[in-house]
Amino acid sequence: MPANPLNLVFVAAEVAPWSKTGGLGDVVGGLPIELAKRGHIVLTIAPRYDQYSDGWDTSVTINIEGEPVRFFHAIKKGVHRVFVDHPWFLAKVWGKTGAKLYGSRTGADYLDNHKRFALFCRAAIEAVRVLPFGPGEDVTFIANDWHSSLVPLLIKDVYQPRGEFTQAKTALCIHNIAFQGRFWPETFQDLGLPQSSLDSLSFTDGYDRVFNEQEPLEEDEVTPLRGKGTFSKINWLKAGLLTADKVLTVSPNYAQEISTGVDTGVELDDVIREVGGAEGIVNGMDLEEWDPARDKYLTVPYDEKSVIEGKAAAKAKLQAEMGLPVDPSVPLFGYIGRLEEQKGTDILLEALPKITAAGGVQVAILGTGKAKYEAKVKAASKLPGVKGVVKFSAPLAHLITAGADFILVPSRFEPCGLIHICKANGR
Repeated sequence: MPANPLNLVFVAAEVAPWSKTGGLGDVVGGLPIELAKRGHIVLTIAPRYDQYSDGWDTSVTINIEGEPVRFFHAIKKGVHRVFVDHPWFLAKVWGKTGAKLYGSRTGADYLDNHKRFALFCRAAIEAVRVLPFGPGEDVTFIANDWHSSLVPLLIKDVYQPRGEFTQAKTALCIHNIAFQGRFWPETFQDLGLPQSSLDSLSFTDGYDRVFNEQEPLEEDEVTPLRGKGTFSKINWLKAGLLTADKVLTVSPNYAQEISTGVDTGVELDDVIREVGGAEGIVNGMDLEEWDPARDKYLTVPYDEKSVIEGKAAAKAKLQAEMGLPVDPSVPLFGYIGRLEEQKGTDILLEALPKITAAGGVQVAILGTGKAKYEAKVKAASKLPGVKGVVKFSAPLAHLITAGADFILVPSRFEPCGLIHICKANGR
């Protein structure tokens, strides 16, 4: 037990296994467990996108800017999991796949995302002092990516000037700097912030769109990372960087990359340098969840003594579930990830006909993302030996990781790929 346990509050748009579109959900799902094991008091706070069977109604309701918000709660492996309940989260996503948390498709965000996540940030701050198990105001908030970047801004510009949360500290962790929460300036009026906060949020870029449902990124467009600044916007991630007490990211190398160039820093490199840089802490993994000897998704668990038998069983089950011929002698390649350019989905799809032309090989693909790539993955399933599943599936992700002979990672860049860590740990 630490001499002085910390009250740590992770605020994020995703928390696995309840919600996930990528590595963010995995980190917020797994890292808090390890911190709780070390004696710290740990909460995670995320939106309630669905009627989670293990999330119990706390009966605590508060009013935020005229909107009633309710809190649900689960405690798992020593971590308090808090879910913010409001129709802006549940009604939009309920019944859809995990990739639809932010918009109807990639590059077409919901028009009211600024309202959704502003409400979420305020609710997360209030949760620690209104919930019966909440640690109160003496906490460290760890915001994650743009969706929760208003937390440090709210603490600094709204709460502390009122004499509230005066001992609280804030950190902002960047999982992927390409996603920044850029909105048109007129959305500022919906955030309930003092006028002085506009300085931290103000930003210019070279795009005449903000890539929402009204002005989407077209299917044949590559997601832009930067452009000569001529259009006024507000930038949530920028505001978080300027107001957080500490800036973190998911690896030392990525910390260096995002602070040294306009391209790699996606136009925020100067802000990162201004605040003294980011500290890179290498991503981890939940060793218990991904331990093949205890994996609940494997029919035949295995360890180092039974790895051959266990992986053979996982491969056979994977082939059967994907609709591939069950054949232990055929090399089986697996891909798990978002279907977009950064992850190299286009590279993989272009290579598939060549890989499968001679036969004698199988490819299993799991992921969601851009509609055009989802359609191409479905079409590729007609190739001999190729099967694609376009959805988020934790059981299938575990099965591919255990059963594939090779894991494909065609990414153009990775801040800190979790699949690499998983395989490096002998999975």
